[in-house]
Amino acid sequence: MKLTLRVWRQPHAEAPGAMATYEVDGISPNMSFLEMLDTLNEELVLDGDEPVAFDHDCREGICGACSLVINGDAHGPEPTTTCQLHMRSFQDGQTIDVEPWRAAAFPVVKDLVVDRSAFDRIIQSGGYISAPTGTAPDAHATPVPKPDADFAFEHAECIGCGACVAACPNGSAMLFTSAKVNHLNVLPQGAPERETRVLDMVAAMDEEGFGGCTLAGECATACPKGIPLPSIAAMNKEWLRATRKVRR
Repeated sequence: MKLTLRVWRQPHAEAPGAMATYEVDGISPNMSFLEMLDTLNEELVLDGDEPVAFDHDCREGICGACSLVINGDAHGPEPTTTCQLHMRSFQDGQTIDVEPWRAAAFPVVKDLVVDRSAFDRIIQSGGYISAPTGTAPDAHATPVPKPDADFAFEHAECIGCGACVAACPNGSAMLFTSAKVNHLNVLPQGAPERETRVLDMVAAMDEEGFGGCTLAGECATACPKGIPLPSIAAMNKEWLRATRKVRR
């Protein structure tokens, strides 16, 4: 395959950025998108040019680091992470635009790398449980109803990639925050911080400068782990419940 790549280049956070055009040839349809970028960078290095900076780690669809907007879609045209997106999803001779996440709360560090530490601060504000030290309890010591366990696991699948923010027209982090709140609040282990968790994490989300949610639904469509849109409604219910309880 021969492809034309239009890639966002930005040397550092304070510098202006622009799209740069590159031609890459000999791309196998079985390559992942990141392997294709590796091929481009090898050619750039051999030509004495600066390689394109992009974030990645596991390359197994687990860590969520491979945050790219590809032809206007977060992670590309398939419902998966960028590292698991294969070049057979594109056509020979196609022009592909590659950009970083576009959100005020995710400032560009360099080229395609953005600072997603805002997510870390949201989790630090309440994404934990109280756990007594000592011998681990038996697995069946605290029964969890099957529907609650399924609900918690569905939301715990969130890998914090930020695709929901990049896809949202408002740059909202509601889907991410709701996943982190809901998977703990529904479990008995998360009960001690149930009210403070949702209040603190929503407050931290607002402080980071994410946009407001208007339920456009693009977040759930772009999520590679399938976090459902009703997750946001569930968190709003938790927030209202916590607000009423705190006011008493």
